[in-house]
Amino acid sequence: MTYIAFLRGINVSGQKLIKMEGLRKMFGKMGYKNVRTYIQSGNVVFESPKSKNESLAKKIESGLEKSLGYDVTVVIRTKEEIESVIKNFPFSKVKNIESFKTDVAFLATGPDKSAVKELESLSTKDEMFKVTGNNVYSLRSLAKGFQETLLGKNILEKKLKVRATVRNWNTVNKVLNI
Repeated sequence: MTYIAFLRGINVSGQKLIKMEGLRKMFGKMGYKNVRTYIQSGNVVFESPKSKNESLAKKIESGLEKSLGYDVTVVIRTKEEIESVIKNFPFSKVKNIESFKTDVAFLATGPDKSAVKELESLSTKDEMFKVTGNNVYSLRSLAKGFQETLLGKNILEKKLKVRATVRNWNTVNKVLNI
């Protein structure tokens, strides 16, 4: 089965530096097959026997911590789950969609329903949130930089109380084809 591991917070601002070649080797040593990476932000596509995403994430986190000496949050999605994320894009009716940047946050677990309502209630004309299962779609105005947005200020983990990692829409689409 094909999986995608999204590693949180690596190679950002000189922190938790991991070369992709080394990362592929680490996954190989953990027993995963056909390991590929996409860009330096920690997107790893690999094959493994069918397993629960959470169990796989914990196994990879443990293996990475042994190899690297520090904790790295890993969120797993199957290839089919990523295809579903793309297919079910919830903002297709937003006017002037081209004036927004799209991001998807992959949550380690499903959030509490009341927390979802609270997060979605923070949506404005410049920044919108839609939670579907354990994924959060976000649109943000191109007029704002990522760090100026609620998403950039880590609102997801604060409000939803789950671990998350964010990828832009282009990355979400590209990981299917590497």
